[in-house]
Amino acid sequence: MTRTVQITFDCADPGRLAEFWADALGYRLDDPPAGFDSWDAALDAFGVPESERNNASAVHDPDGVGPRLYFQRVPEPKQAKNRLHLDVRAAPGHEGEQRMAALEAEAERLVARGASRLQRHEPSPPMGLGHIIMADPEGNEFCLD
Repeated sequence: MTRTVQITFDCADPGRLAEFWADALGYRLDDPPAGFDSWDAALDAFGVPESERNNASAVHDPDGVGPRLYFQRVPEPKQAKNRLHLDVRAAPGHEGEQRMAALEAEAERLVARGASRLQRHEPSPPMGLGHIIMADPEGNEFCLD
């Protein structure tokens, strides 16, 4: 029996991180529940106070292929290197300088949206195609691969 996967991020600002990852992956923010024009209208109806409206957010692949990403507010900051990270496939089918140029362009785009560039790994044939290590706006490491 197969299962679907949701990836959950503990974070300080779920709304901001959800918007970053939606942009990075071409995902969409989850729609409000049926019968509501907006999340604010739904949260008003549910009696959620303003101070708790950024406790969670989620994004999904509009094509229904990739996993849903869920962002939940936690009180503690990130402490150490991730034990698990995402590889964002930003240059599939490319090799050599063409691949690295595509990765550099995506790194530049994401830095403009709040990411940090951490390290570039040059191609090292036959196995290493090259990649760039990045961090999202809250410091979660990911690779542009």
